Amino acid sequence: MGYPGKSRKTFDKPSHPWQGARISAEAELVKTYGLKNKREVWKVATTLRKYRREARKLLFDIQEVGERGEHAKFETEKFLDRLRRIGLIKYDSSLDDVLTLATEDLMARRLQTQVHKQGFANSARHARQLVVHGHIAIAGRRVTVPSYILPTSEQELVGYYDGSPLRQVGDSEKQASSRA
Repeated sequence: MGYPGKSRKTFDKPSHPWQGARISAEAELVKTYGLKNKREVWKVATTLRKYRREARKLLFDIQEVGERGEHAKFETEKFLDRLRRIGLIKYDSSLDDVLTLATEDLMARRLQTQVHKQGFANSARHARQLVVHGHIAIAGRRVTVPSYILPTSEQELVGYYDGSPLRQVGDSEKQASSRA
């Protein structure tokens, strides 16, 4: 066991260093979602791998008879609820739907992507810059982490930070359009 305050790696690197198809797919994801580097793709892939692993384990445990099976049903509901709050699956989804999730599904829930989709930024890279520089807030609280997974309950609460100069620019544009 190591020092508990020490940061640990939150991703797994690809097992093979050179695979042309994987490298080009990762480069396309970096370009599409305006990521800093491929490490961010690997982090999302690792998170998705953990979700799938947990779904497979729960699918196996549900088939058990007795207390273990009942506990697995309870844990399944908790797990699915967590994914529903994030917005990865719909409310009528099951564990089988978790196994069909793709990297793009989780990338679409990142704050950086949502800022771009909601029209606060001109591009995905611009959205990243707005988040990192502290111009974006969720429910009035500044968030400077572009990889923040945005729950569906907070999706409508995304806006400019009160102290941001972009907020005044956005407000004056709204006033000018309402006068016309």
